[in-house]
Amino acid sequence: QVQLVESGGGAVQAGDSLTLACTVSGRTFSSSVMGWFRQVPGKEREFLAAITSDGIYSLYADFAKERFAIARDNAKNMVTLQMNSLKREDTAVYYCAAGQRTSEIRRGICDYWGQGTQVTVSS
Repeated sequence: QVQLVESGGGAVQAGDSLTLACTVSGRTFSSSVMGWFRQVPGKEREFLAAITSDGIYSLYADFAKERFAIARDNAKNMVTLQMNSLKREDTAVYYCAAGQRTSEIRRGICDYWGQGTQVTVSS
């Protein structure tokens, strides 16, 4: 059974930084492409970032390039998303996902999803 569990969400102030973590169990994490998404109620889930299995190559949505950074630690079966200079519009549920190709992850084609963690940014 594959499980992805996000953590690190919470309520922060605008301008703060926050790092989300996603721990994966039940499969060979080191062979999976990992991604982060977010969703606001009433809107479609949107892609934020992805990272290859070896951690060498990362891919970002245009709006996420300057403030977000994805990283992974294959020894800990963990992928993180560092978010800087948070804005109110970053308020959303954040999800991690596992898949096979960055091109597919970017389009939301993923094999497994976590349950999500809420991030609320207030001014």
